[in-house]
Amino acid sequence: MDHDTYTDDYIRGILRETRTIGLVGASANWNRPSFFAMKYLQTKNFRVIPVNPGLAGQTLLSETVFGSLSDIDVSVDMVDIFRNSEAAGLVTDDAIAIGAKTVWMQLSVRNDGAAKTAEAAGLKVVMNRCPKIEYARLSGELSWNGFNSRVITSKRRRM
Repeated sequence: MDHDTYTDDYIRGILRETRTIGLVGASANWNRPSFFAMKYLQTKNFRVIPVNPGLAGQTLLSETVFGSLSDIDVSVDMVDIFRNSEAAGLVTDDAIAIGAKTVWMQLSVRNDGAAKTAEAAGLKVVMNRCPKIEYARLSGELSWNGFNSRVITSKRRRM
């Protein structure tokens, strides 16, 4: 898999098959990207379960915060990693252990070794992307704000 480029079909497929997301590195601070992404994904009918050992037991956006992925008591389809690239390796190992289907590393997070490990275990991998942004782009919402989503265009396609 080329992790520098993902097809829209690959990303769309992951988002369609995902219902529950374990968000590792969740923050209770409303202006942090993890908080914003969690809130947005919840409005799109994903169940997003926050994971942060420092906040374990608290409630964040109506969900109980867990200290680790292994503490979550329901099946997790995707693990969204809001941690640095080095930490992504251990989080990926945990994602494999809990039976997740996808490991998604956030913007600026890339760990090729973790990606190979996850793929060898049968997981799909996305690196250096945000599921919130990709969902908005593929649904056309991103273009509402004037961004070029590369999905909707007024130009005629050339054969």
